[in-house]
Amino acid sequence: MKRRLEDARILMYSHDTFGLGHLRRCRTIAHALVEDYRGLNVLIISGATIAGAFDYRSRVDFVKVPSVIKLRDGEYTSMASHVALQETLKMRQSIIRHTAETFQPDVFIVDKEPMGLKGEVEETLTYLKARGTTLVLGMRDVMDAPHLLEAEWKKNNVLQKIDQYYDRVWVYGPPDFHDPLVGLDVPAGVRRKMEFVGFLQRSVSSLGTKSEHVPDEDYILVTTGGGGDGADLVDDVISAFEQDSSLTHRTLIVLGPYMPAKERNQLLERAGKIACLQVIEFDNKMEELIAGAKAVVAMGGYNTYCEILSFDKPALIIPRTRPREEQLIRAQRASELGLVDMLLPEESADPKQLAAALKRLPTRAPPSASSSIMRLEGLVHISRTVGEWFDDRERYTPLSIVAE
Repeated sequence: MKRRLEDARILMYSHDTFGLGHLRRCRTIAHALVEDYRGLNVLIISGATIAGAFDYRSRVDFVKVPSVIKLRDGEYTSMASHVALQETLKMRQSIIRHTAETFQPDVFIVDKEPMGLKGEVEETLTYLKARGTTLVLGMRDVMDAPHLLEAEWKKNNVLQKIDQYYDRVWVYGPPDFHDPLVGLDVPAGVRRKMEFVGFLQRSVSSLGTKSEHVPDEDYILVTTGGGGDGADLVDDVISAFEQDSSLTHRTLIVLGPYMPAKERNQLLERAGKIACLQVIEFDNKMEELIAGAKAVVAMGGYNTYCEILSFDKPALIIPRTRPREEQLIRAQRASELGLVDMLLPEESADPKQLAAALKRLPTRAPPSASSSIMRLEGLVHISRTVGEWFDDRERYTPLSIVAE
């Protein structure tokens, strides 16, 4: 049964400066909510350059704000090189505020950046709080190494602002996996608002056409997420195949839409000389590619990790370690629990070591074979919580129940 909400509105914010993770996470939550509640409309504010490349369910839409690129050193620049960063941020801030004023959401969910990119959401949070909107901050299971997160947040008083503005803090992971605020001096008010909802389970989308890239035979999938910093991983994989001729398992490599053109072209040229390698730039049906794979090699960003667990795939994680340590911390914890195998980047750079790991991978036990609890109830938990909020506001009409 689906419940009906009368003109209920949720606004989501996804700053999207480097990869696809934030948008994909928001889209996953939005799709789950409109699936459960008729009459609910979700609008996602996104800075992703390719936000329009994905399919969206009915009653889910997005507003695109001007794109900003995160550089490898952690600094930002405008996607439009002729526009100053400050001008771009001013435009983004204005669009976000205007969207909130026009859309008038009942709930505002901010992904990962509490005050938005360079504080661009704070003005909108002030406005929405004054009108009684429920304000939610969504955090990954791992944010970053404590010393890096503290340095980033302390100068802007972020923890105190989370306490000031937000009604709830959702952690997209289980409490026994990792605490995203470990090692920080967290105000008691923030701790009270924190809910560990569980990982966000993924499924193969029924929207649009099927992926045209799924190979007909067993394959290992290599994915770099957005690809902006994924060239090293792909370079290592190709090097392993180049130097070990006994490595012949069919392998599909997804470079990611943000991989720089020079690196992409070099990798395509090298991979083209190896018969068992197939390389594509991007597929908006990554769930299908992971679901069909025999095993997965990845950097271990949040979304890919959830997909590995959801589709129960043997996985080798080779995490990024700079400028953030998020992927490293997640990979180390998952490896410790026996859910995945892991190589550090310096280990992956040794073709012999990586080739040996790739040969073992297809016969590795899936995550479910470990004794660890994977806890993939995040979407169910979020949906139930949102339903309770609308019950409390008497926005739910008990007589309007629609059978599926």
